[in-house]
Amino acid sequence: MTPGATAEDRIGETGRPEQVSLTRLALTDFRNYAALSLDLQPGAVVLTGENGAGKTNLLEAVSFLSPGRGLRRATLSEVARLGSDGGFAVHAQIDGPIGTCRIGTGTLGTADAPESTRRVRINGEAARSADAMLEWLRVIWVTPAMDSLFTGPAADRRRFLDRLVLAIDPAHGRRALDYEKAMRARNRLFADEVHDDAWFDGIEMQMAETGVAMAAARAEMVRLLCAMIDRLPAETPFPKARLALDGAIDAAVTAMPALEAEEDFRARLKSERPRDRAAGRALDGPHRTELLVRHAPKDMPAENCSTGEQKALLLGLVLAHARLTSALSGMAPVLLLDEISAHFDADRRAALFDILEDLNCQAFMTGTERTLFSSLEGKAQFLSALSGTVSQQ
Repeated sequence: MTPGATAEDRIGETGRPEQVSLTRLALTDFRNYAALSLDLQPGAVVLTGENGAGKTNLLEAVSFLSPGRGLRRATLSEVARLGSDGGFAVHAQIDGPIGTCRIGTGTLGTADAPESTRRVRINGEAARSADAMLEWLRVIWVTPAMDSLFTGPAADRRRFLDRLVLAIDPAHGRRALDYEKAMRARNRLFADEVHDDAWFDGIEMQMAETGVAMAAARAEMVRLLCAMIDRLPAETPFPKARLALDGAIDAAVTAMPALEAEEDFRARLKSERPRDRAAGRALDGPHRTELLVRHAPKDMPAENCSTGEQKALLLGLVLAHARLTSALSGMAPVLLLDEISAHFDADRRAALFDILEDLNCQAFMTGTERTLFSSLEGKAQFLSALSGTVSQQ
């Protein structure tokens, strides 16, 4: 990655990104794993086994090496193994372009109850927040639960969008938390029948500052991701997507400078207090943004495509984002692809594996049958999951 290069320059740079790999993973009381220790290899890691054997649980553990609630958005109490004291731990050794790192995260179980927040330690030192893990690795995933992304509620697409932003802009998570905190405070004022303008003015100023910052980060991510997609070959195994954001605040951040957009949003929040008071919540803002996705070759809204087309479109979008993350961060993300081969024929599976090799990323993939990954024989590490254990094949 060229020092001082713009984001557009980095997108256009050639050459393989530096690989980031988990070389060791250890779990304690995580889902169905009482204790597990694995040595892992760079590149493709294939985990096979029957449904319910714990394949997705292993991927979920890796997803906890990033901020947030993991690929299932589970509560901490749900993650802890049944019958344990309520705590859990995930430890990993990471090898990457800036060296080797040990990351540990989890909660402690106590006599009364498990901890309500998880701890993060990096090289033995307590991290100030989970965002610190983003310095060492970026984790991106596709799961069967995302098959309804284009047809489900808009909140799912916003959450997906924010995960994409977080992978290239680690500060985005804090902005989103600060906005949510301010919005909840405003909602409480409505619920408590408070009418003091000074209270509302202060909170709405915070909402305007953080909300516009959120919207600007989303807009920049969409712009760069579209630029990355445009650079891909015209004919690809996974269809190209066209992206757009729909919302008043999204229109404002593209039409005016940030300070003007903040003032515009603040003024709208003030004028809409009667409407929001009646609803009990804010009806405008980045929490209402819609991510619009179209199947570019067919010029068709994603929600109108077939199930197979939607799966291919989603995977193509995630792979383009993985390329963008590599270009902007200088290191390839770790990909978690759960049951990824179920909807694809042999040719498209082989094309996917070739793309993953070109991305130079470590990719964890799950499936019920080893034959689905036959083109990776001799190239991947094959593991087998069975009743809370994982073994080399």
